[in-house]
Amino acid sequence: MLLAIDPLKDVDAFHPVNVGKIMIGNFDFLPCTPAGVMELIKLSGIEVNGKECVVIGRSNIVGKPQAMLLLHANGTVTVCHSRTKNLSEVTKRADILVAAVGKANFVTADMVKEGAVVIDVGMNRLDGKLCGDVKFDEVSRIASAITPVPGGVGPMTIAMLMKNTLRACKIHNNL
Repeated sequence: MLLAIDPLKDVDAFHPVNVGKIMIGNFDFLPCTPAGVMELIKLSGIEVNGKECVVIGRSNIVGKPQAMLLLHANGTVTVCHSRTKNLSEVTKRADILVAAVGKANFVTADMVKEGAVVIDVGMNRLDGKLCGDVKFDEVSRIASAITPVPGGVGPMTIAMLMKNTLRACKIHNNL
């Protein structure tokens, strides 16, 4: 099904051609959520270069491309998931922690290094309310910066979709 989409109109960047281009760093489009995370990092003045970055999540939509974008920004990247052995030992090393595991309140304060930047990509429902993958109330006390859910990464995802749509229009019309 993905192959039916023209890679130059693939504003989600899911086509295998676009995934390959992201891997080599020569891309037309970036997946919207990981691109939004990178834009948040940049606009917040957070330096990725040389930092230990941990991504919890290995999906093709967020986890894997997020790891690649952090790697392109010269971060030292570890990809984990809900079944990683001794997960908290790995996450506590992170200067930048991206939670994209898809489990409500999965990341707790005991999993986060003091002063870490914590980016919550999760969108979960718990007791009828939207919440992220990070237990915000706990983690916000020790993180130097943290994104809320809702209102953090979600709006950036939409902004990046609009950016990709404009780029596709420019490519299609040779502008």
